[in-house]
Amino acid sequence: MFDKFGEFNSAEELNKAAEGLKEEGDTKSLLELAKENGIDEEDAQDYIDDCVEELCNTKMAALGKLKVENQELKLKGIMEDWISYIENQIAENEAVAAAVRKKGKSLEGCIAELLKWSFKNQKPVPQKVMKAAGVSANKCTLGIPGMGQAKKIIKEYYLGKQV
Repeated sequence: MFDKFGEFNSAEELNKAAEGLKEEGDTKSLLELAKENGIDEEDAQDYIDDCVEELCNTKMAALGKLKVENQELKLKGIMEDWISYIENQIAENEAVAAAVRKKGKSLEGCIAELLKWSFKNQKPVPQKVMKAAGVSANKCTLGIPGMGQAKKIIKEYYLGKQV
């Protein structure tokens, strides 16, 4: 995943690496750095062309990391919704955006926390609902967190238990 340049702990670290490559005139590596970190090629080209002062800001760096991690995990279903919740938290909260970029924090770890909560909080599905759904099992449980609970779990994972 972060094979060539390694995992960066912040947008600042990522921007320093980009600055060094730009100063060396190594635009090929700069474009590779951007791609490896989920930064759009157009944004990298804007940086190369001096249209912007930095390769990325905190939110771009966080969204880029999520993008790269999800390309590897290939999450589907409700987990795609959870990614949207993380993206919303990044957009709304600069501290969450910075925390998403931190080494040791990952989409995999965050989804694992949501999944753990889901298993711990399973509730029985009423027989009437099971029958209407054509479920013939004697028992069915479900524990998917609602949006509010999911957002709380996401913040707790990325920011710590102080949330």
